[in-house]
Amino acid sequence: MYSSVQILHSYWAYLVLLILILATGNAIIKSIGGKEYEAKDFRISLFTLIVSHIQLLIGLVLYFVSPRLSLFSELGMGEIMKDAVNRLYLVEHPLINIIAVALITIGYSKHKKKLTSKGKLKTIAIFYSIALALFLSRIPWNAWLG
Repeated sequence: MYSSVQILHSYWAYLVLLILILATGNAIIKSIGGKEYEAKDFRISLFTLIVSHIQLLIGLVLYFVSPRLSLFSELGMGEIMKDAVNRLYLVEHPLINIIAVALITIGYSKHKKKLTSKGKLKTIAIFYSIALALFLSRIPWNAWLG
């Protein structure tokens, strides 16, 4: 089960990054260009919210079925924090990505309350950009691409 969920989590991450880059780029370009917020922009930001939440759920399942989870009881938190790989997989990656999904959720919720196109696009651009930066910072690149 672990390997199946891990593969799903890895491939779904490509979709999340693609859609998040699209939503962020769209919001930044339209915001800078002074363009109007359209139904297409709403759908893009909503789809980003949905795929990121699905990724979070897959990630949580993966976390709790991971054989690494037993390292908490075997090594303790101090030893996990000393090892860069275990720290990445057990602490940094889950925590930072939960924060990133929370930022996407906050940005999506806040943008709906804005009354102007500029306000909506700027809110999406800011929150989604920060979430994208956080996602990119905690991807285990050597395992993901190799």
